[in-house]
Amino acid sequence: MITLSVVVPVRDAELYIGDALASLAGNARRDFEFIVVDDGSVDATGQIIEDFSADLPGLTVVHNDAPVGLADARNLGLSLASGRYVTFMDGDDWLAPGYLTDLVAAIERLRCDFVRVDHVQVEGRKRVIHRAPLAVRETVLKPRDHILPARSKTMVDYPYAWAGIYRRDLGDLLTFPGHLHTAEDRPWIWRLHRLAGSFAVVSLTGVFYRRMVAGSLTQTGDARQLHFFDAFDVVFAETEEEFMPKAVRTFRALLTHHLELGERFSPELRARFAERGAATLRRLPADLLAESRLDPERDQVLRSLLEGR
Repeated sequence: MITLSVVVPVRDAELYIGDALASLAGNARRDFEFIVVDDGSVDATGQIIEDFSADLPGLTVVHNDAPVGLADARNLGLSLASGRYVTFMDGDDWLAPGYLTDLVAAIERLRCDFVRVDHVQVEGRKRVIHRAPLAVRETVLKPRDHILPARSKTMVDYPYAWAGIYRRDLGDLLTFPGHLHTAEDRPWIWRLHRLAGSFAVVSLTGVFYRRMVAGSLTQTGDARQLHFFDAFDVVFAETEEEFMPKAVRTFRALLTHHLELGERFSPELRARFAERGAATLRRLPADLLAESRLDPERDQVLRSLLEGR
């Protein structure tokens, strides 16, 4: 019987996938399976994965002829998973030795629907521990109780799917909106916290998350960045009234962040992004916009956006 399924979507990560797979080998157990979805890579990623086949027990490899995007690649991996629990890893990240065993031990000890963990952010040689927002640890809680307050950083502001472990019988709650090519984790984490029954946070830091990787979606200024608005359209459509102040304030904060990084966009895409941002703000209830004010500098950015400046 498989205890844990690890889903690893990857595309064009030849510089990093070897480290990722080696770290999985350092975590392997007989009752673990590793599902790697090569999402239409055109570099040496696929060959490197095949070269690891003999050294990583429990490895299943799927090659997509054409890329379908991170969300659908994860969903494909989920559809093949047979473990009692599931977790994720991106193909340019890596895990500490023994981390997966500790992760399984945590959810089995706490007997909840999902467990969230801290992670280590990596930029070159720099290592910084990023904590999950909730200070209460090793305690089973209701996910809905940790969406608010609107003006504080809460668990829905920590959307990383790979920073946790989940009961596979959560079913559709674990799937990602497949039409999104970026920001797919935002509606995912909101849905999980709104609808799952129990969760906990534990102090594990075994995930090493590479930032500023060339070619990653966080660094790419193409039209996929417009899916940020589609992602929040899903959040707004699904979210109950009691949580809307939080959803609106989070959207406004992230929108200003994207606008401040607008130099990565072409002039045409920057104009489209601004147009979508202004249109979304105008659709939101005026009272919620008034309640969701940020600091004066960021509020001015959004006022300028609405005025077309």
